[in-house]
Amino acid sequence: MLYLLLYPLHKYYSGFNALRYETLRSVLAGLAALALSLALGPILIDRFRALHIGQTIRDVVPQAHQKKAGTPTMGGLLIVASMLAATLLLANILNPYVWIAIFVTLTFGAIGFSDDYFKLTRGKGLGLSGPAKLVWSFSSAFIAAAWLFLYLGFDTHLTVPFLKNVHPNLHVWFYIPFAMLVIVGCSHAVNLTDGLDGLAIGPVMTVALTYWVFTYVAGNIKFATYLQIPYIANMGEVAIFCASIIAASLGFLWFNAYPASMMMGDVGALALGGAIGTVAVLCKQELALVLAGGVFVAEAASTIIQRYYFKATGGKRFFLMAPLHHHFELKGIPETVVVIRFWIVSIVCALVALSTLKLR
Repeated sequence: MLYLLLYPLHKYYSGFNALRYETLRSVLAGLAALALSLALGPILIDRFRALHIGQTIRDVVPQAHQKKAGTPTMGGLLIVASMLAATLLLANILNPYVWIAIFVTLTFGAIGFSDDYFKLTRGKGLGLSGPAKLVWSFSSAFIAAAWLFLYLGFDTHLTVPFLKNVHPNLHVWFYIPFAMLVIVGCSHAVNLTDGLDGLAIGPVMTVALTYWVFTYVAGNIKFATYLQIPYIANMGEVAIFCASIIAASLGFLWFNAYPASMMMGDVGALALGGAIGTVAVLCKQELALVLAGGVFVAEAASTIIQRYYFKATGGKRFFLMAPLHHHFELKGIPETVVVIRFWIVSIVCALVALSTLKLR
């Protein structure tokens, strides 16, 4: 919005010409998102406490978590509001890719909000049923994918990490389900990871930073040609969206660090995961998300393995508890140590993902 208002003034004052650079607007969007999240955080925490909007703890989680009951939740509203405000201010709002990312963020955030609301009103962590969340998630992802591939005519060739000459054409009717799976899978994997103070938000920032790089180079014809990756005109605007995610998440971490004074809730986890999955589809780096989001993949995989192993063995457990972070908790590793080690793993995963730009 500000970009569209101020950039035309470069004809009269050359300083405004700098706004054409996505790098500068990424920095400005990041600063705006960070300032908003830090300013609004205390207000939101006080408001949630006054309304008794507090975390409900299920009986099945480790007993150490019971002390977190009542901590203000739905803090994802802070992240979503800050990142979207910064994006609307500094990205080109005429760019359809930006609106697809915003659409998924809002709709998945609405699904998460409904889940959090039902947990609060019903108690004992009883939110939306798993099937209901999946139906709504896949419906939203289908609209985004159809918008991208049917309406905008997006390219249907797949980018394969480390293999620069392998670009299989999935065609529209296979790419749409694939894109839906990426978006929904990423969203729910982030949600599974959000189980300890600061755990999910760290990898969210490292993955968002990775995709800031991917979107920026994909939208720059010189970099895209040099790195031999698909060039996507105007994709650099999505980098501003990624910068807003990073900074809004950083501001939220100020309040979510152990011991957390605010929880993310499903409204934040589903929205952020959906946003990251959508960005991966937009910049055609879906498979690289498995590398960059290695922590999310491990958390989701541990849950799936636990469930099917439990059924196959008649009640035996592969892990002490799933998702994976609970397994390490029950092994006696302090919560803060688990969180920091997962952050370290996430940074390594991000570096591996970024290496695919050159190791091809």
